[in-house]
Amino acid sequence: MIIWQLLLPPQMCVTDAGHCLKSTLYKPLGFLFLLLGLLGIPLPVLPSTPFILLSAWFFARSSDRWHQRLLQSELFGPMIHNWESNRCITRRSKAVAVLAMLVAGGASIGLAMESLEMRLFTAALLAIGCTTVLSIKSCPENREQ
Repeated sequence: MIIWQLLLPPQMCVTDAGHCLKSTLYKPLGFLFLLLGLLGIPLPVLPSTPFILLSAWFFARSSDRWHQRLLQSELFGPMIHNWESNRCITRRSKAVAVLAMLVAGGASIGLAMESLEMRLFTAALLAIGCTTVLSIKSCPENREQ
């Protein structure tokens, strides 16, 4: 018996373990990563792009309704479409993400934090976030939306 089947009422996973995984794990993870992606918009140390792409991946496998809502979003739709069709994000998306992290994170480090440990920790998070965004393949100019 699969572990998540032990954690759920017996009637939920009797017929199809794959469907059980998708409905009990993938959809909540889609919401979790969507929340993290939305939090990443105003928070300087949290890049939104990778979390939104993860959210779209989980929703594509668990909830067509939520996947379509993300695809139809003016803010996230083009980025998700580029990712799903070409496995890339636009240079503009990268530039905006990195610039927002550096400006807001730099302001936080320089103006709001007194502790050296917190400054170093925040700088490390910024470095990880920027590295993550920059490591994603850029779309060729003719594919950018």
